[in-house]
Amino acid sequence: MERNLKNVLVISFGFLLLFTAYGGLQSLQSSLNSEEGLGVASLSVLYAALILSSMFLPPIVIKKLGCKWTIATSMCCYIAFSLGNFYASWYTLIPTSVILGLGGAPLWSAKCTYLTIAGTSYAEKAGKNAKDIINQYFGVFFLVFQSSGIWGNLISSLIFSQSSTKVEISEEDLECCGAYNCLTDTTNTTGSAKPSNSLIYTLLGVYTASGVLAVLLVIMFLDQIKSDQAETEKEKLETPSFWSTFLATFRHLKDKRQCLLIPLTMYSGFEQGFLSGDYTKVYVTCALGIQYVGYVMICFAAVNSLCSLLFGKISQFTGRKLLFALATVTNTACIIALLLWKPHPKQLAVFFVFPALWGLADAVWQTQTNGLYGILFEKHKEAAFANYRLWESLGFVIAFGYSTKLQAYIKLYILLSVLVLSMVTYGAVEYLEAKSSPGTPTATKKENGRPLSQETHM
Repeated sequence: MERNLKNVLVISFGFLLLFTAYGGLQSLQSSLNSEEGLGVASLSVLYAALILSSMFLPPIVIKKLGCKWTIATSMCCYIAFSLGNFYASWYTLIPTSVILGLGGAPLWSAKCTYLTIAGTSYAEKAGKNAKDIINQYFGVFFLVFQSSGIWGNLISSLIFSQSSTKVEISEEDLECCGAYNCLTDTTNTTGSAKPSNSLIYTLLGVYTASGVLAVLLVIMFLDQIKSDQAETEKEKLETPSFWSTFLATFRHLKDKRQCLLIPLTMYSGFEQGFLSGDYTKVYVTCALGIQYVGYVMICFAAVNSLCSLLFGKISQFTGRKLLFALATVTNTACIIALLLWKPHPKQLAVFFVFPALWGLADAVWQTQTNGLYGILFEKHKEAAFANYRLWESLGFVIAFGYSTKLQAYIKLYILLSVLVLSMVTYGAVEYLEAKSSPGTPTATKKENGRPLSQETHM
């Protein structure tokens, strides 16, 4: 096997193992650690740390450690979060959430840097276009990586389904489920009765082992980048300076279009935060039990992955406006339906319809929003995507932050309001673009796909 391709596969399967664990844990936090809102508080802290990490750490860490050891070290930060869940408390989960958040940005940046260098290196040897090879390598990576959401949630559901304490949920308890939830931990007294400690420890043991295997895979089989390539990349990281890069993120806000895209970017964090932090708890766990959370999130991950691939292909024919309209209608319909629906175990299929539709809409938000940033801010991509990470992560922080303080119906109204505002400001961006270049159609020819660095989807 060609060496560069081998390295791409090592990174891909390393991330698969790591995010199989993290993805499963994130989906379960609101249900598994519901006391005093510990689970969602830890996720809010995690994304706040990620914001800081994205701005400060990647250039410094990659310069000091190199790509291979940055990836291995950052992966250990994720393992720390798994270990913190063994004895979940404010004194274990919050510090390990900070550690994971700080390690997230260097991990993704190092991965992007490594794959870019590997693609460029192979292209030079083979006399091919570097951009084509790099796109192929990232295609391989995301093909493998995106299945992590399926495996992590499948593991949790299979393990928790072994519970011998199946509790019948009373009609009275079901009244506390859904949009008008009772906003107390009593919503978890039946359907979300916590699995036995032995099952929880078994799950966390599997997740921790998966993370350890990821680190070992990288350490043992990932080649170091050649010194001349590494030095070239270090020079890129050193210029512009650390502080000028940091300030460039905020200077970019002088661009009116960037300011108008803030609601849309934050909405991406809000909607993902609602699904993983609220839908899983007040609908699925409350009415069906925690063992169903994994199966529901598998449905979301599978539809999201397939639609991401589909929309990336068809966007050149449909244009982004039509896809944004599709996502808006889909999300709006889901929000209204969730406000009206009273979840009941007899309606099992409905619990899967919502995450499937949510996955379809989220695929649009991810592929098209990132494609839009790449097209609008072609000359300032670094500052633009730094803003993307900042505002989407802030959406996560806010969504997880108020998760335990508000009833679900209020959160759904907030979600709907932000969505409407997002579409108004997005429309203003399209108007400005059409006005500035009336003779040319809105650029949609560029390849729309998930961004090379997806720190906020950790």
